[in-house]
Amino acid sequence: MSDPSQALLELQQLTTRLRRDCPWDREQTAATIVPHTIEEAYEVADAVLAGDAAKELDELGDLLFQVYFLSLLLEEEGEGDLERVARHCHEKLVRRHPHVFGKAEAETTGRVLENWEKIKAGEEGREGIFHDVSTGLPGFLMAQKLQSRAAAVGFDYPALSEALADLASELDELSEAIAVAGQPAPGAEPDPHVAAEIGDVLFACVNVSRLARVDGELALRQAAGRFRDRVELAASLAEADGKKFSALTLAEQDSYFDRAKEITK
Repeated sequence: MSDPSQALLELQQLTTRLRRDCPWDREQTAATIVPHTIEEAYEVADAVLAGDAAKELDELGDLLFQVYFLSLLLEEEGEGDLERVARHCHEKLVRRHPHVFGKAEAETTGRVLENWEKIKAGEEGREGIFHDVSTGLPGFLMAQKLQSRAAAVGFDYPALSEALADLASELDELSEAIAVAGQPAPGAEPDPHVAAEIGDVLFACVNVSRLARVDGELALRQAAGRFRDRVELAASLAEADGKKFSALTLAEQDSYFDRAKEITK
């Protein structure tokens, strides 16, 4: 097993040097860095979903640098440093894995998650059912976390089939709302009732994905990626036939899109 200590020390020294000698790095604050941190986390996710190990290695390095830089900013403010970040993380993970480091029992993933939520709920500063759910999360992920918190106190569908039935019911309500509101004119404000029903449908989708043990955020990103790839391939197929995709009728575009789906299955 390799020893990462020297590489990690060199990265810490590099971070300090950049903060001191680079004009751009000197000007940064935690608030200006965080958007880059979020972007790097998504790029790691993209690399993992693409199965691109080389890109994953590269993006993990970028994300690691974000941790080093933000830790350095904490140190400058006298609020912590990289060592305290690492030790706090270590202590928290030990505390939240009593089935590994203590006497608790957890033979299944479900039991591990149940214990995890109970431990987090009992930690200092964590009060209420929806403790520690950031409003800065993407909507799908925030809904997923809120549902998980509710499930931790027993407020949850006992079966996936019931969540599916709820999704079907919400779709029916959306259809009724759209039938009443009609097709909005271009540039018009959305109908409030339709907007609310769409929100309910999306929230119900999150419930189904969660109970199916599927990460809805990642599943949606994968679906969006498949759509992008298939539309681009459909346009390429049309171009190979001497046609411009944007000039085709919807039926013709659908035909090329179906061909692209078959190719990418």
